[in-house]
Amino acid sequence: MDGKYRKDIYPGLEVAIILKKDQRTGRLTEGVVKDILTSAPFHSRGIKVRLEDGQIGRVAELLG
Repeated sequence: MDGKYRKDIYPGLEVAIILKKDQRTGRLTEGVVKDILTSAPFHSRGIKVRLEDGQIGRVAELLG
């Protein structure tokens, strides 16, 4: 499942995100959601989140 819908994402969920610096390569970073930063219910490139370690990116995959 991808991370385009806000309703599917919640704090504590394990996800794979694409960081801004990795957008060209598509490299994924795994972590646990701390905050959801996108307020819209849908985003075509993925909902933006902050992980528990402080990294910010768009959700590419839901893992947990």
